[in-house]
Amino acid sequence: MAGKDIIAMSRKELKRIPVVHNVINNHLTQKEAADILSLSTRQIRRIIKDLKEEGEAALVHRSRGRPSNRAKPPDLKNKILSLCRTTYQGFNPTFAAEKLFERDKLQVHPETLRLWFIEAGIGYKKRKAPKHRAWRPRRESFGHMVQMDGSHHDWFEQRGQKCVLMGYVDDATGRIYANFYGYEGTRPAMDSFKRYIKRYGIPQSIYLDKHSTYRSTQKLSIEDELSNIKALSQFERALKEFGVDIIHADSPQAKGRVERSFKTHQDRLIKEMRLEGISNIKDANKFLHSYYIPKHNRKFAVIAKDTTNLHRPIPKHLNLDRVFSIKHKAALRNDFTVQYSNKFYQILDTIRAKEATLEERLNGKLYIYHKDTQLKYKPIDKKPQKPQQPPKPRYTFGGKRFVPPKDHPYRLFRLKKAS
Repeated sequence: MAGKDIIAMSRKELKRIPVVHNVINNHLTQKEAADILSLSTRQIRRIIKDLKEEGEAALVHRSRGRPSNRAKPPDLKNKILSLCRTTYQGFNPTFAAEKLFERDKLQVHPETLRLWFIEAGIGYKKRKAPKHRAWRPRRESFGHMVQMDGSHHDWFEQRGQKCVLMGYVDDATGRIYANFYGYEGTRPAMDSFKRYIKRYGIPQSIYLDKHSTYRSTQKLSIEDELSNIKALSQFERALKEFGVDIIHADSPQAKGRVERSFKTHQDRLIKEMRLEGISNIKDANKFLHSYYIPKHNRKFAVIAKDTTNLHRPIPKHLNLDRVFSIKHKAALRNDFTVQYSNKFYQILDTIRAKEATLEERLNGKLYIYHKDTQLKYKPIDKKPQKPQQPPKPRYTFGGKRFVPPKDHPYRLFRLKKAS
């Protein structure tokens, strides 16, 4: 057949033909040919010998058209691709290669798997090229600064309720901490930070966005503005009690480490929970702390420039339950009652004060304090209402309500006063 007479050569191999023929015809020396082709004289002699014995086909590489010695068996390739279409659907090649080795004991290089994906037409989510931004160097020590944020996402892929992942990333090492909650607010923020400091200690500073949980939106009174008093959210007030410096980011990109970590979690964590069949917050938090966070930190955390740990231990005299509570000032009436959330409470202790502090703990229990003294109280089901006063009589004229005409002096006086 005509196809047997066709020899497929690369540009590099075609370049060798005229040079080798010139050596055979004594137009070039072996050394000159070796310099031209960047080969040794021994290789030139070998090529000349093969060319004389087999013709120009001898210049073609011997491995061309043959399967690689390192190629995976077809059955193994088909099995891996079948798993990637079903169990690991949507996984990128790197993550799929990790899970194939971890769960199925099938080893394949991520780059090989990527080429197989292209060949088989298996799609996956790819990273977009980031916009150019000024780089900020990491803090030098663990605990110098922690970035914190909440990520709203369909974490259970419609198998359960939508929830929020409250995430922490240490700026120096990239070490993460996280916990799932039903919403992003004051109580989840306090509870997650309480868990964080119990695990690592109190950081020097925390980097937050301008969410109403992390920054108060309350308008200041004239007295507060003159006194240079800033309104604090409940979470800010709790951080101040720990002596943590609060930094508010002007853009999501400013706290890029925690934002990028959420992208990783929205890819890897979601698929990990899918493989485990997790569909509720309780099981997700258990999985987070027992498996995902330790594994993530081993893989992605880096060594800080300075090995000093700047986390401070929690002071023994500090009552965490009191710090992590919703605090409000309430006026103490003459009948020793206070009002909170449209409910009334009777103070049972006799004190001389104008106001009391109500503290609602994270578990929902309410405590009332005057300075550092806890007060006894009881809820009042319904405060007695004042007797209704009879309606004020209206002025009438001839048994009918009197409506002044447009030219009445009263109306003219009101118009003049308004102008």
